[in-house]
Amino acid sequence: MTYSYISHLYCPKCSNTYSAKEQHHLCVCGSPLLVDYKLDEIKAKVTREEIAGRTHDLWRYHELLPVEDEQNKVSLGEGMTPLIAMPRLGREMSVENLYMKDEGMVPTGTFKARGAAVGISKAKELGVREFAMPTNGNAGAAWALYGARAGIKSTIVMPVDAPLITRNEVALSGAKLYLVNGLISDAGKIVAKAVNEHGLYDASTLKEPYRIEGKKTMGLEIAEQLGWTLPDVIVYPTGGGVGLIGIYKALKELKVLGWVTGDLPRLVAVQAVGCAPIVKAWEEKKAESEFWPGSASIAFGINVPKALGDFLVLKALYQTAGCAIAVDDQVMIEEQEKIAQLEGAFICPEGAAAFAAIRKLRESGWIQEGETVVALNTGAGIKYPDTVKVDVPVLEIGDSLDGKVTN
Repeated sequence: MTYSYISHLYCPKCSNTYSAKEQHHLCVCGSPLLVDYKLDEIKAKVTREEIAGRTHDLWRYHELLPVEDEQNKVSLGEGMTPLIAMPRLGREMSVENLYMKDEGMVPTGTFKARGAAVGISKAKELGVREFAMPTNGNAGAAWALYGARAGIKSTIVMPVDAPLITRNEVALSGAKLYLVNGLISDAGKIVAKAVNEHGLYDASTLKEPYRIEGKKTMGLEIAEQLGWTLPDVIVYPTGGGVGLIGIYKALKELKVLGWVTGDLPRLVAVQAVGCAPIVKAWEEKKAESEFWPGSASIAFGINVPKALGDFLVLKALYQTAGCAIAVDDQVMIEEQEKIAQLEGAFICPEGAAAFAAIRKLRESGWIQEGETVVALNTGAGIKYPDTVKVDVPVLEIGDSLDGKVTN
């Protein structure tokens, strides 16, 4: 049985092609590379009904993933996260059919585990012994831990302000961890220099082609969980944008396979007011974004001043009649609290930004009555404990709750 129907790598800018059996990073023109599959063969030999009986992880879609030998699969059980109806929040927003794809349920607590699982598995298949990457925190934690499971060494560079828990995850994995007094863009420059000087495998966002293949499984799962009927809108908190690019790629592949009904969803890229290069580019109808100086947000995962794959994010928005929207940090915090109180879900600030964006888009009429809307919560709220500020009364031993409890 053929485990993967991978064909080759290709450049979305200049159409150059590359072998998937060799290590490749960027195209000679500087563009990220994407993975192409033999979709006609998959269509002839695999059915969606067959997939339904498989294990409940992202590897159920292995024909559409790049790992050719199952023995190279590195897994911690990632994938098939729940697609949760949000009825109380939906009524409060006037979005009747509102769903949350909850990525806080995967190993390491964020959607980054998907990219790490597939990226590390393919790196193992290609004979990689050590990789390096810059990170805002969660990606580094996921790649370091999956690298440890695969026996691959890692060098991780993150901003000094990255969430402490992600720093601890990297350190515990045995990776070489470095902090930089700057942004992820500054970490990226340090990693690029190390890659050139020491011959490390560059696992920076979109500088290896396979992280996106792990991320695209979010789109495959959403389609399957909705009975292979596509939603009207998918809302995604966007930093590097790999997840949104991946979801768009997945849905296009499903259309070619004939596995889904309905038009492609309108895709929405959500950013922070303090770091919104994609939003600015979309509003100006540009094909690429500009570097965002002085970027800042409590939603660390979307604090990316310039994404290498920005042109792919913007293309996905334009091709699906989608949009880009920015959300204020304080609004994210308020939305995070509201979701916890209405739906019992403690989500990350990036996920809260997605729901806040839905609220704004419904109020403006861009999201219409009766439409099915899926928001991506990209991580567990517990990974960002410092974003929640509460004032809790302290009782002395023997104190009574009289006057403090309401019925």
